[in-house]
Amino acid sequence: GFNAELPNELIKSFQKLEANTDEMLSEMTKAGAEVVYKQVKSNMKSSFKSTESLEKGLKITKSYRTPSDDGINTKVGFYGYDEDRTPIPLKALAREYGTSRGEKKKPFFRKAFRQESAITNAMMKVQEKYIKNE
Repeated sequence: GFNAELPNELIKSFQKLEANTDEMLSEMTKAGAEVVYKQVKSNMKSSFKSTESLEKGLKITKSYRTPSDDGINTKVGFYGYDEDRTPIPLKALAREYGTSRGEKKKPFFRKAFRQESAITNAMMKVQEKYIKNE
């Protein structure tokens, strides 16, 4: 017969990694979200004359567990209101997709996700840190 045995160090490494999985995944999604956040901020400048109120509303959420699939997510989105009580998410949507009243669309948010490799790299750096620290 054939007997395959894992070295004890490797087993311990996996056990430790499993104990820290949620923490690692939270940090990974946060790292990816930070890349998107910076890119959205940069893209806004070409889509808006003034980005001040939008920048105040652009946030990265805390990492959270999704009830539907038990995944771990971190969101980048617009929240709150600007000085004239207009919902900031509404302003962002109107610019991103245009409006029926004739505002032309000037996508700036979706473009931020085109940097897939930068997002993935940021997430993988976090994963490597956890695996190396074993």
